[in-house]
Amino acid sequence: MNFDLTETQQMIQDTARAFAQKDVQPLARKVDREHYFPVELLPKMAELGLMGVYVPEQWGGTGLDVVSYSIVMEEVSAACATAGVIISANNSLVCDPILRMGTDEQREKWLRPLARGEKLGCFCLSEPGTGSDAANQATRAVRKGDDWVLNGTKNWITNGPFAQTALVFAMSDADKGVKGITAFLIDKDTPGYSIGAIEDKLGICGSGTCQIILEDCVVPNENVLAGENNGFKVAMSTLDGGRIGIASQAVGIGRAAFEAARDYSKERKAFGGPISQFQAIQFYLADMSTRLDAARLLTQRAAHAKDTGGNYGPLAARAKVFASEAANWIATKAIQVHGGNGFSREYEVERHFRDAKITEIYEGTSEIQRVVIARDVLRG
Repeated sequence: MNFDLTETQQMIQDTARAFAQKDVQPLARKVDREHYFPVELLPKMAELGLMGVYVPEQWGGTGLDVVSYSIVMEEVSAACATAGVIISANNSLVCDPILRMGTDEQREKWLRPLARGEKLGCFCLSEPGTGSDAANQATRAVRKGDDWVLNGTKNWITNGPFAQTALVFAMSDADKGVKGITAFLIDKDTPGYSIGAIEDKLGICGSGTCQIILEDCVVPNENVLAGENNGFKVAMSTLDGGRIGIASQAVGIGRAAFEAARDYSKERKAFGGPISQFQAIQFYLADMSTRLDAARLLTQRAAHAKDTGGNYGPLAARAKVFASEAANWIATKAIQVHGGNGFSREYEVERHFRDAKITEIYEGTSEIQRVVIARDVLRG
C-alpha cells in the first residue's frame, strides 16, 4: 500500500493550503464573531476549482478524485470550519447526487453552474420534527399534471440563505413510507420558496444555517432527481459520501487545535521553562497527534474506496465517527494545554472547540454512524 500523495494530490494540497492561509485564515475571526458569511471567498473558491473538486471537467468541475476533495476540506477547515462546510455542502450534498443520479440535461442545467462556483447549493432533508429519522418527511409533494406542488418546512439548511439551488426531499406517496419520497431540484427564485429563521449557533457561526419554507411551491416534473419515489435512496447515498467531507472537516479542526496547543506549549513558561518539557503536556500532544493521524488515514481510506468503486458507506461512517470524536477530544485537550487562556476568546482554541462539536451531529450523528457500522459488522 502506498500512503504517499500523488503529484496531483500534493499540488491540490499546496494550492488549498496557500488559499487557506492567505485568504481564509484572516477572515476566520470575523466569520465567527459576527456570524459573517464569507461571500468574498466564493469567487476565489470557484477560481481554484474547489466547488466541484471531483466533478468531471465535462460538467464544469475540476476533475480530480475524492482523496483530493478530502485534502481540500482538511486544509480549508483548519483555517475556518465555516469555509470548509460551505465547500462540503456544495460538493458532497448537491453536486455529487446530480453527478451520480441526474440526467445529462440536469447535469447541464444544474450541475455545471454549481461545479463552476457560479451558483451555490444546499441540501434540504432535515425538518423541525425530524433529525436522524429522515424517513419521516412531513413536507408533501402533490402531482398536478406535469408539475408538483410542494408544502413544508426544512430545518438546519447549511448555505440556505445564500444558495441559488436547493435539493429538496418531500413525501410524494405517504402510503409507501421511505419508498414514497421524491427528490426535487429547485431554484431559489421559484414562487413559494422562501428563507425562514436563521439559526444562532454554537459553532460554524458564519455558515448561514436556516429554515427553508415551501408554500404551494410549483416544481416541474423535469426537476425530479432520479425518478419519482426514489428520493430516500438519493438522500442516503448522498450522506454516505457527505460523511467523507465532514470527517475531513473534523480532521482539519482537530489539526488546527493540535497545532495551536503544540505551539503554545513551546512558548508558555512555568516553573522555569516551557510547559512542553512536562510529561503531562507531552502525553497530551502525543495522543493528539496519534488520534489525528488515525482520523486522517480512516478518512482517506473511505475517500479512496469511493474513488475506486468500493463499498465506501461503512468506511465513511467509521471515518466520520472517529474523526469527529477525535476532533472534539483534541480540541478539549488543546484548551487544557492553554489553561486559563484556552477559555479566553483571545485564543483560537475556543473557536476550534465550538466548531468541532457539530461534526458529531450533522450528516448523521455519532449514534447513527454506529448503527451503520454495526450493521456492516453483523453482515460479516
